[in-house]
Amino acid sequence: MPSVRIASAPSTVHTDPRQEARVPPARKPAAAVVIAAVAAAMLLGGCEYTYDDGRNLPGPVEAEGTRLPGPVFTRDPLQNDPVAAEDVGAWAARTLPDTGQPVASAGAGLLAAGNVRTESTPVLGTGTYALALACRSQRRVTFTVRSDSLTLVDLGLRCGINRENVIYLSSETALSIRVEARTGANYAYRLRLL
Repeated sequence: MPSVRIASAPSTVHTDPRQEARVPPARKPAAAVVIAAVAAAMLLGGCEYTYDDGRNLPGPVEAEGTRLPGPVFTRDPLQNDPVAAEDVGAWAARTLPDTGQPVASAGAGLLAAGNVRTESTPVLGTGTYALALACRSQRRVTFTVRSDSLTLVDLGLRCGINRENVIYLSSETALSIRVEARTGANYAYRLRLL
C-alpha cells in the first residue's frame, strides 16, 4: 500500500489581544523579608548597653570549680518583736545612731497592742529639721507629727525600715508626736536641726 503523505500548513491561532489574560509579574516576598531582617539587624546591632554591677571578680572563671548555691535565709519574724522596756534605750541608740548634729528632741518607748502615745517637743525655733522615725513591731506603726496648725507627717511606717523626713518650721512652735500601734511595738524618733 502506497504511503500517503499529508502536508499540513503551519497553524496560526489568531487571538484577540483584548481577551488575553494579563498575569501580574511574579513578586518575590523572600527579598522583602531579607531586606527587613537586614534593616532590623542594623538598627538593633548598635543597641547594646553594659554596666559594672560590682560583681566582677578578678581572676579567670575557668579556674574556679562549680559552686553549690548557698543556703537561702528567710527573714526571722522574731526580729520584729518589740524589746523589753529596759532594752528600749539600747535599741533606739542602735536604730537611730548619733550623727553628731545637735538634737532638738528625741524619744523612744514601748507601746502595748492598741495603745496610743502622744509626746510633745519643747518649743522649737524657726528652721529646717530632720525627723528620723523607727519602730520595731510585727505590724506597721503610725506616726503623726503636728504643729499648732498643721500636720507635718502622717505615716504608717513598716517596721525594720528607718524613715527620715525633712520639715521646715516657719515660726517658733512645739510639735506633737502621736504614735499608734495595733500590736505591741517599740518606737523611736529624733528631731535634729539641719
